[in-house]
Amino acid sequence: VQLQASGGGLVLAGGSLRVSCAASGFTLSDKAIGWFRQAPGKERERVSCISRPGGSTSYADSVKGRFTISRDGVKNTAYLQMHVLQPEDTAMYYCAAAIPCSKWPSDYKYWGQGTQVTVSS
Repeated sequence: VQLQASGGGLVLAGGSLRVSCAASGFTLSDKAIGWFRQAPGKERERVSCISRPGGSTSYADSVKGRFTISRDGVKNTAYLQMHVLQPEDTAMYYCAAAIPCSKWPSDYKYWGQGTQVTVSS
């Protein structure tokens, strides 16, 4: 079982970026997929989650209306589309798999390696 996060980069404030989470060894839609982020000196926080099997979504208040989580069953990949990015969105972004969506990192059994998102002002 493996999750591979990619797509991070450097973007100007107000810009957009999409990060991806490719799954191997399991069917991504069989699990809830969460996106977390962690900035230096801060705790890891859950940004968004997409549940299974219905695919309902949830977002942190700080990203609601700007970020969208989705998944592609054919590509076995989850995405986090980010718009109107702000410097405070700068962090390492991780994807993780669990059974129900949870805001607690300890509830997620499988983790991707992270992809860095940097937003400059």
